[in-house]
Amino acid sequence: MKGIKFLTAAVLGIAMVACSNPKKMAEQAENVLVACQPETLEVVAGNVDVEVSVTYPADYMLADVYLKVTPVVVYEGGEYKLDEMTYQGEKIKDNFKVIPSAGGVVTEKLSFPFQEGMEKCYLELRGIVMKGKDSTDLPSKKAADGCNTTYQLVCKKGIVDYKADNYQEVIIENPEAQILYTIGSADVRSSQLNGKSVKDFRAALKEAKNNDRKTINNVDVVAYASPDGGEELNSKLSDKRSGSADKAFGKVVKDKDVAEGEVKSVGQDWEGFQALVSESNIEDKDLILRVLSMYSDPAVREQEIKNMSAVYKDLAKNVLPELRRARFIANIENKNFTPEELAALVEENIDVLDEEALLRAASLKENDADKVAIYQKAIEKFSSARAQYNLAVAYFKSGNVDAAKAELDKCEKDADVNNFYGVIALNANDLDAAAQAFEAAGNDTAKKNAAVVDILKGDYAAAASKLSGEKGFNAALAAILNKDYAAATSAMDECDCAGCAYLKAIVAARQGKADDVKSNLEAAKKDEKLAARAEKDIEFAQFK
Repeated sequence: MKGIKFLTAAVLGIAMVACSNPKKMAEQAENVLVACQPETLEVVAGNVDVEVSVTYPADYMLADVYLKVTPVVVYEGGEYKLDEMTYQGEKIKDNFKVIPSAGGVVTEKLSFPFQEGMEKCYLELRGIVMKGKDSTDLPSKKAADGCNTTYQLVCKKGIVDYKADNYQEVIIENPEAQILYTIGSADVRSSQLNGKSVKDFRAALKEAKNNDRKTINNVDVVAYASPDGGEELNSKLSDKRSGSADKAFGKVVKDKDVAEGEVKSVGQDWEGFQALVSESNIEDKDLILRVLSMYSDPAVREQEIKNMSAVYKDLAKNVLPELRRARFIANIENKNFTPEELAALVEENIDVLDEEALLRAASLKENDADKVAIYQKAIEKFSSARAQYNLAVAYFKSGNVDAAKAELDKCEKDADVNNFYGVIALNANDLDAAAQAFEAAGNDTAKKNAAVVDILKGDYAAAASKLSGEKGFNAALAAILNKDYAAATSAMDECDCAGCAYLKAIVAARQGKADDVKSNLEAAKKDEKLAARAEKDIEFAQFK
């Protein structure tokens, strides 16, 4: 029996030595399980954040050893080693995290900066067991594949709008004649029909008829009464004047080809009264205008003004007679220069063009560099603030950012200018300055540009909110980053560019639609950069 006891003790001793051998940990490493969240590494705002969980089985971790683990990103062009992590067995008297002999799960949050070439990479854990002065390498454990860099597809050039012109393709002209009546009368006096106002009106009609660019549509007749004498009386008087003016139309407009338009009776002409008082030098005119703003009842207005007896005499002499009238208002369409004529005039006689015509002529140029000379002319001739801003835009769109900035610095700050400064900062990768400028701008264009900043900073929800309902590449990308594939598809329904085809391929890949992945990638690969990207893109790994 003593021999058997001795033998048993010897066997147990050998077993204990074997189990405490670090080499056994290497041999049993296949029983160690590694999980990663997310399963595929994803780059967000230039960084990769990942949570790695390692499950150690019972009786794996020796009580008297250190375990040193180094996460390593292996990629084309090299390796990136993260900080080494040290763990200890139960019997070690140190301050590292303990892995018990009974087994357990160790979870670590890792973070590392994305580097070029990591599009195609994997994360592995390399371990070393230390016992005394001896060390044993453990087999590497792969944790995750990656990296997903889809957010980097964002179009970050930014949107800079040209300021619009006010060029009118058809200019509406309204020359008019005016005949005056005596107080309380609706009779048209012959002296009025032969006065300067009527003569000038006829000359304007004649000029329009002989001008191929102009078309006389009709002539409206509008009659009024001055705002004195009571509203009911003046309403009837205005009606009578519209009738007499209507009869006088043929004498005023002798050209039978010119049609009479609307015949209208306004009644008391308070609007005309206010305009004449505003333009006059009448004493206490501010008081009169204040009465008009305070009271809307015509009778009260009239009485309040009559109470200012000294002023009322001046009104009765210089203002009210001008309101006892009828007007003949021509409606003429004047066709402005056509695009072809503008282009010719820019080359042959640019000096005849006004500010709006120059701005429109510049907008018709397809090449941004060709716009520069026209904007410079508008600045030189008219000190045009819009041309100054548009000159900066033209330089920017043609790739000359320095010249654009120099011209933009000459502009007064407004929403467009603030947005432009934001785009310049965005292109310089100064995201904080860009965000501040877009916020200061506060317009719709700046909102779309601010969404680019959100994407680059990793705030995909904010980007999607700003681009909600929008169409185009960035709106679709923001939806993809938020895993809203229906919204992404909707945002691209009007786009057939290579970039959108690439995004459609990503949506199809995430939904497991192999045929759609193939067809969309074929379309996207017409762009050489996208073709090269697709070869390494983790989005399509399962379809290769």
